[in-house]
Amino acid sequence: MQTRKLGRNGPTVSALGLGCMGMSAFYGSRDDTESLTTLRHALDAGVNFLDTADAYGPFTNEELVGRALRGRRKDAFLATKFGFVRNAANPASLAIDGRPERVAEACDGSLRRLGVEQIDLYYLHRVDPQVPLEETVGAMAQLVRAGKVRYLGLSEVSAASLERAHRVHRITALQSEYSLWTRDPEEDDVLNTCERLGIGFVAYSPLGRGFLTGAIRSPEDFDADDWRRSSPRFQGENFARNLSLAGKVQSLAADKGCTPAQLALAWVLAQGEHLVPIPGTRRVRNLDDNLGALNVRLSAGELAEIAAVFPLHITAGARYAEPMMRLLRA
Repeated sequence: MQTRKLGRNGPTVSALGLGCMGMSAFYGSRDDTESLTTLRHALDAGVNFLDTADAYGPFTNEELVGRALRGRRKDAFLATKFGFVRNAANPASLAIDGRPERVAEACDGSLRRLGVEQIDLYYLHRVDPQVPLEETVGAMAQLVRAGKVRYLGLSEVSAASLERAHRVHRITALQSEYSLWTRDPEEDDVLNTCERLGIGFVAYSPLGRGFLTGAIRSPEDFDADDWRRSSPRFQGENFARNLSLAGKVQSLAADKGCTPAQLALAWVLAQGEHLVPIPGTRRVRNLDDNLGALNVRLSAGELAEIAAVFPLHITAGARYAEPMMRLLRA
């Protein structure tokens, strides 16, 4: 398995991680048996960077990952997150809590559900606008000193907030959405700031929430409770415009002799050695397809061709509905 260093002074992880969210939440029906098979197959293949969060389910995704890690804890670099507060009785409800007292409580809950004594990478899922970021990160740093957490991370923060947090305690990784169709980190100085500070960048949804694979042809391909049905990018005219972009990725991949997913992941990997994509899947065949991206090398000419076909701002529609958009880049 190819590896990458997560930040200048951080740990070495598999060059591709595995995002586990869709195994339990937001993307329709779930099959824990199939997901466990995929998780164990990933570990067998050397994919050691597993990503979950207490909000996924809520709570059930951490429990699922914990089941997969029984007897195999040493095989995994385990990342989870806190910050979102969801009510299992009302999954649509959503709040953010970054209070210092909540930090310790959330960590203990994750440790219990995961069945581990230590979390390798602990992220703040979103910044709480009601709590100074320094207070939240200060409480997270106490978890490191207590031995409950090894490394700290942030998700979807601005470059300025990243700098503020880094002054309180070393931030090892920043996680944000990044792919051919989500290029925000290039424009708001987040990628550059990560590289300058020696912070690893973890790209979630590097396949455009599955859209760039070419497998999605119609909104009817989604289950009735799939979150993507309500996403602006998957609705109406936006869907049709974005479908044509996915077709261009398919054409480029055919010319390269790889699959669309492999081309899209190879593009992310080519953006810098400090980037680690974490594509998610529930299926072994998709995982193996994604791993094939590690053998795809894109020349400067091919990268230029991709950039010409898929320039900045070409994707139609916002990443999220407005309430969630307001939580980005805090």
